Amino acid sequence: MSKHDHPTEPQADAVASPPEHATPQGHADGASHAGPGTPSGEADDDDGTPAELADPFAGGDNAKPVASATDEEIAPIGDKKWYILKVQSNREDSISDTLERRIRMQGLDRYFGKVIVPKEQVTEFKSGKKRVVSRKLYPGYILVNMILNDETWYLVRETGGIGDFTGSAGRPSPMLQADVDKLLNKSAVKPDEAPRLKINFKKGDRVKITEGTFENFEGEVEQIDEANGRVTVMLSIFGRSTPVDIEYWQIEGI
Repeated sequence: MSKHDHPTEPQADAVASPPEHATPQGHADGASHAGPGTPSGEADDDDGTPAELADPFAGGDNAKPVASATDEEIAPIGDKKWYILKVQSNREDSISDTLERRIRMQGLDRYFGKVIVPKEQVTEFKSGKKRVVSRKLYPGYILVNMILNDETWYLVRETGGIGDFTGSAGRPSPMLQADVDKLLNKSAVKPDEAPRLKINFKKGDRVKITEGTFENFEGEVEQIDEANGRVTVMLSIFGRSTPVDIEYWQIEGI
């Protein structure tokens, strides 16, 4: 059969199909590919508004704040020790009060213990009347229980009326615990014990009797009875040296 009898049929594979991933020309007029899971033939609408992303720092519904350590929870480093401070005489009580107030104001309570003016209870007579008074054991000094660091050292030194720490080579030296125990025990008020009498005489002192039967007599102290507040004075009576017991407040030094 000749070629003229049977015309050639168009072959389907003669026309090349566009590649599967070729980009359509319609992109320029706003058409876009369907995303994954988008039905074929449907396009996403994009109005140009920026997408709203979730806040990466926002917690969930059950989120709780992270606990952080406060100053009160931070344990001080080191142990508290007792130090002696030189202060202005006759101002020991007011200076110790000022120091305690500044410690509270600065929020440094955790570094400090007690601030003490060492005293003892004594009984004295004035104008024939007996009374119990507190007497400073070490005038011009106070004791402070503290942890020593730059912050606490500066606070103490900047408190009015305080001179310096006692110590050697310019460095504050803590007290020995044995000395602290003795001092605190001596300063403690014991209600079951009578306060010690304040008798400012010693054996051999020359004294003058100011009241009583032997008023204006002069003599020499022979013995002192602090428990009962009496002093034995050797007086010259009728040319003889005679011991006489006198209330200690009835005599004065000469």
